[in-house]
Amino acid sequence: MNENLTAEQKDYAVFLPAVSSFYSTFIGKQRFGNYVNPARLPLGFTNGVEGLNFFEPEKGYFYYKWGLYSAGHADLDMTRKSEKDDMFRSRPRNGDSIVVGDSGGFQIGKGVWEGEWRDPNGPEVQAIMADCIAKGIESIPVKDKDGNAVKDKKGNQKYTKIDHVKNYQAKLDAAQKKREQVLAWMDGLMDWGMILDIPAWVCRSPAGVKATGISTYQEAVNATRHNNKYFMANRNGNCKFLNVLQGENHTEAEDWYQQMKDFCDPKIYPTTHFNGWSMGGQNMCDVHLVLKRLVAMRFDGLLESGKQDWIHFLGTSKLEWACLLTDIQRAIRKYHNPTLTISFDCASPFLATANGQIYTQTEIEHMEKWVYRMEASIDNKKYSTDTRAFGDAVNQDKHFQKGKETNGIRFYDSPISARSMIKDVCVYKPGDLNKNGKEGRTSWDSFSYAIQMGHNVWMHLNSVQEANRQYDQGVIPNMLAREKFDRVLFRDIIDSIFATNDRDEALAIIESHNQFWLEIIGTRGATGKKTINSSTQFNALFDMEDEPKEDYINDNDLDEANLEKLEELIK
Repeated sequence: MNENLTAEQKDYAVFLPAVSSFYSTFIGKQRFGNYVNPARLPLGFTNGVEGLNFFEPEKGYFYYKWGLYSAGHADLDMTRKSEKDDMFRSRPRNGDSIVVGDSGGFQIGKGVWEGEWRDPNGPEVQAIMADCIAKGIESIPVKDKDGNAVKDKKGNQKYTKIDHVKNYQAKLDAAQKKREQVLAWMDGLMDWGMILDIPAWVCRSPAGVKATGISTYQEAVNATRHNNKYFMANRNGNCKFLNVLQGENHTEAEDWYQQMKDFCDPKIYPTTHFNGWSMGGQNMCDVHLVLKRLVAMRFDGLLESGKQDWIHFLGTSKLEWACLLTDIQRAIRKYHNPTLTISFDCASPFLATANGQIYTQTEIEHMEKWVYRMEASIDNKKYSTDTRAFGDAVNQDKHFQKGKETNGIRFYDSPISARSMIKDVCVYKPGDLNKNGKEGRTSWDSFSYAIQMGHNVWMHLNSVQEANRQYDQGVIPNMLAREKFDRVLFRDIIDSIFATNDRDEALAIIESHNQFWLEIIGTRGATGKKTINSSTQFNALFDMEDEPKEDYINDNDLDEANLEKLEELIK
């Protein structure tokens, strides 16, 4: 049970916990008062709530210096104090913590950030504004919810005035304000940040189309280009920016790259070019496309040491991909860019808890599927006075039934669970009222979730590192080896792709292993078979319907709405 996971990171691709604002709020607000009653804290929490802050080298119950936080969940007003975001606003700097900022493009795609996001100078916006000017101020009959005319006391039709120019300008202003806030937030708090991209899938999101005005793939590209130009012209240099690549299939992904690659090119933008890449859409889940894209970047001169030193893969949760990305990072460092870092993130530790799940163990077996095992956590009021250690209680009472049992153990402790008694999670006893003055069915309060989130974060981090350690010792997941006549290992193919200095040869090696890539399951539950030549059918938001459900962590198997409900409870 290692408490310094920073020291254990070695040269692996870097996993970034995508921190929930629910979790960070406990850490931040406790600094300004007793947000959690001291009597509520587990006796083993000798550093209080601050011990859950894994960015803290001294106070944290475990230390891991990397993470990701989304502008979509943050308080973007940098002119005021934000207690809930103090975990990030007052975090250790000078290398003691490294945080990547997600720009919140997902919120635009979902329609959460309303506004006219298309390029203000583009033909679509200009045409709408011209139409608004032509309409001017209109008087519109007022109608009730059933469509009937609403009349005044004298029986006359009521009218309301609509200023079309003012209303449309308000939508443009809303998008511009958000651009400004996201950039200021990134420059003020983040080490690396993603530009404010508009996902290609927004045109398939009814809420996104309605809220943003974007209804086509090309409009998403054009809107992203406008945001890129704004970031490039107004960045202050404190944050290094990643050029986000989108596209829902190979054709779109290639087109997006060709339209956006100049923003990373020092020849075109000598002093303001972006500093790396972020893989979204199909680029993050299809290894065939990933390898082609990386080869293109290399031979286009856009993966150079000191120029483009970071590549991030969005929403990557499969354990095998932790080793896959390490192989790629090592090969690129060996043959081309020795200062490159590859990172990947997911919110699984937080999403799992929001869905009542807890990580119990990691299963890493040679030539098998590798998984982080999770099960429904223990939630029973009978434990409200039970002083047994959490791990002892769940193992002795055989609460968890999945996974491998070793010496009576199916649940493995983290530095968080080891400091907790079972009553620290199952805190409500029969008859206790919650903060709403009611007796609920659950034995958990909000801090029960925070404790288990901390446990899940450590478990996920340790699992990723243990997977890499085992992989280096010759334990191979079946996804990264192909046996037909001889065993072919993923790492050997990757080495050969980046060992050659010939672009055509590198691409030929990739294509010669096409069948292998088709068998590597992507991070969104899809294989290359479903995506390589498809039209725009891959949905980055939902499960592929014919994929079997499994009892291990995958972001798509978890309901983000539950986490959002939790976050609402503590606002």
